Amino acid sequence: MSEKILVAGGGGFIGGHLVQRLLDEGHQVRSVDLKPTSGWYQVHADAENLVLDLAEKGACETACADIDRIYNLAADMGGMGFIENNKALCMLSVLINTHMLQAAQQAGVKRFFYASSACVYNGEKQTDPNVTALAEADAYPAMPEDGYGWEKLFSERMCRHYREDYGLETRVARYHNVYGPEGTWTGGREKAPAAICRKVVEAKLSGDHTIEVWGDGLQTRSFMYVDDCVEGTIRLTDSDIIEPINIGSSELVTINQLTDLAAEIAGIEITRNHDLTAPQGVRGRNSDNTLILEKMGWEPSIPLRDGLTKTYNWIYEQVTAAQG
Repeated sequence: MSEKILVAGGGGFIGGHLVQRLLDEGHQVRSVDLKPTSGWYQVHADAENLVLDLAEKGACETACADIDRIYNLAADMGGMGFIENNKALCMLSVLINTHMLQAAQQAGVKRFFYASSACVYNGEKQTDPNVTALAEADAYPAMPEDGYGWEKLFSERMCRHYREDYGLETRVARYHNVYGPEGTWTGGREKAPAAICRKVVEAKLSGDHTIEVWGDGLQTRSFMYVDDCVEGTIRLTDSDIIEPINIGSSELVTINQLTDLAAEIAGIEITRNHDLTAPQGVRGRNSDNTLILEKMGWEPSIPLRDGLTKTYNWIYEQVTAAQG
């Protein structure tokens, strides 16, 4: 059944992919972002595209008018280099979700999805590269990533209490490191897969195959391709799962392994120059998918090699186009 759906943050990386999927399914989509549409990663002609500052309550009321379902992905964020150096900006995203919840409840919205993050998890459980995969209960006792993680955890609680107190059907996903084409690949906000792909592309084009890697490269992560993220987001929002749930790949790799895979895709051999002073985040983080498999019978499963190949090829096109 066709619905009128709002994607907050629709000009962003994940939002752009989600808007396309919802349009393909026959929904009416209102895509809202702070940036002028010239700065959106994807602009869909079939969507209603609005430029609004969703940190302001009035803008949220405009965005939520006559909407059946909301996907709230709007936030001021980026990769580890950004969130470690912009904690106040990350915290201010609390205004977006708070005002969105207020406007959604007042507008009689049927379902409200909130994009949280694995950064909510207790840092003491992420000090070893050989990390035990993080289960949903590991968010408490609370010790999330400073700034960005605290904002996400607080906003998760706001969603819970709007469901309990006002009957707004909220759903919360904890995303684990989403990557893919049509996203940030340069400028300081890019995440590790995009940054590494860009560096490998530049190394290949220049002939200098030495690239900089942040940290010793032994830190571990799992990386989820954006198509899996969109699929999981829609499945969760359609479900009756009321607690926050992981949406992430369980394929754990070191940053060195991620770098070597990008070089293999590029067809070159690289030398890594490790910058031990750069932001590194936690030593190890992986997604425990026990709950999502139990509740949904599904988990993100696109192999890193497949997703990174598509991402590398897209970033290669962007770099070569930028170089003229």
